[in-house]
Amino acid sequence: MSERHADVRAGFRSYAEAVLDVLSAQPSRAAVTTAEGRVVGAGEFRDQVHRLAWELAGRGVGRGTTVTLLTGNTVEALVARYAANLTGARVVVLYEGMSPPVMARVMASVDCSLLLVDDRQREAARQLSRLPGTPEVCSLGPDGDAEDLLAAAARHPARPMSGRVGPDDDWCVRHTGGTTGVPKGIRMTHGAYRLSMDQGFAVAGDPPRFLACTALAHLAGIFADLALYQGGSVVLRQGFEPGDVLATMQRERVTHTWLLPPLLYRLLDHPALPRTDLSALRRISYGGTPASPARMRQAARVLGPVLHGMYGQAETQLITQTGPEEHEVTGRGGQLTVGRALPGVEITVRDADGTVLPPGERGEVLVRSPYVMGGYWKQPELTAEVLRDGWVHTGDVGYLDEDGYLYLVDRIKEMIVVVGGHVYPAELEELLLSHPAVGRCAVFGSRDGDAVEHVHAAVVPAAGQRPTLEEIRDFVTARKGRLYAPGTLHLVPDIPLTAAGKPDKRRLRTLLTG
Repeated sequence: MSERHADVRAGFRSYAEAVLDVLSAQPSRAAVTTAEGRVVGAGEFRDQVHRLAWELAGRGVGRGTTVTLLTGNTVEALVARYAANLTGARVVVLYEGMSPPVMARVMASVDCSLLLVDDRQREAARQLSRLPGTPEVCSLGPDGDAEDLLAAAARHPARPMSGRVGPDDDWCVRHTGGTTGVPKGIRMTHGAYRLSMDQGFAVAGDPPRFLACTALAHLAGIFADLALYQGGSVVLRQGFEPGDVLATMQRERVTHTWLLPPLLYRLLDHPALPRTDLSALRRISYGGTPASPARMRQAARVLGPVLHGMYGQAETQLITQTGPEEHEVTGRGGQLTVGRALPGVEITVRDADGTVLPPGERGEVLVRSPYVMGGYWKQPELTAEVLRDGWVHTGDVGYLDEDGYLYLVDRIKEMIVVVGGHVYPAELEELLLSHPAVGRCAVFGSRDGDAVEHVHAAVVPAAGQRPTLEEIRDFVTARKGRLYAPGTLHLVPDIPLTAAGKPDKRRLRTLLTG
């Protein structure tokens, strides 16, 4: 190790160390409430992390190695991630919805040396263990098929472990998509993540009590880190069910949660909402998919000034935020803004030739900030394509207004190329949600035998409604023109969601078009 790098590591404290410092300040307070109702104290959580870190280090886990987690929303999942990062190892989390062969290819691609599994994912682990090349598997708790690593860790004293990483080391490799092929691995560095955590949330409760009702493998895990770092606690649920979420918010006095817009709509539509006590709630962070202005206005009326919109990507972390007072800021056609750039973040909109476009003109959104990724794992060509001269090419189409508010139109790759021009599904979805007969919807493109793309709209009708294709086409044509009018309307009982909570358009396309 060079003296220079040793000095960098000696003066740097990772996010895991920073969170554990906060937990140590009040070891008797509650840190995590499990889905089963067990309360884990701050000191107990801290000690479990330290013990597991020493057990992992004794098995050769450390800087330059990769630990993979196949876990649900459990306290063991959080303990394992913190412990692995303390040793200096990078962490990869396998997402629900990945097939076992894809999981195996992901682990091979990141040189995984150890797979840790909790009691929520044992069946998936058994399927995975039958595939060639699966690394050593250990269990986070009693399991007849694998060694219980937590039991082994309990033999160690809970002494702190620190100073094993620098700001340029990866704390995780986060994979995007990839239910069939090997997804892109996005390298997230300790320095950028630690810096983003210091931004915190001014309005999340004092102290915050965060409800993780979506996967810790995705954004809920980052929000859990932030809650603990801000001296708060985390309440775990195993998945999103609106009635359970409302009951948990009331029972646990939740101050903050994270929801994608489709999940927020399901919460608004649940009959238990009017009689649920949400007086402790201070913040609902939302983002990840476009939000309907009509639905957000409804949410503001029902829930009060608690809505905070967020826009970001794994490649950039958080880019913009929108506060409750900014939900009246709209662009063309009444579209909601995703907010203005966070401090230290720069946004520009450029055309295909790289020319910076003036306010109001659509182009690709580019971002420069101290929070960007370290690059794509073992894909230097893709890294060079997306990260150029310090700017991340997001792949999102949008525009800025005169006041610096950003409006997103759609993903470049989501764009449907039809005869006569381009259709952006997000724009059409936003319009359809304003129709009184439409409860929820998803728009996707499908090619016919001649490779011509056509627009499909999958619609969950509002209660007591049954819209027709002609009715929807006339509605869209009057407001957006014939170009945007869907060629096919599918009335469906529900919109399937991915593990990340976004509409699963690939599955819809397969189910509805074959």
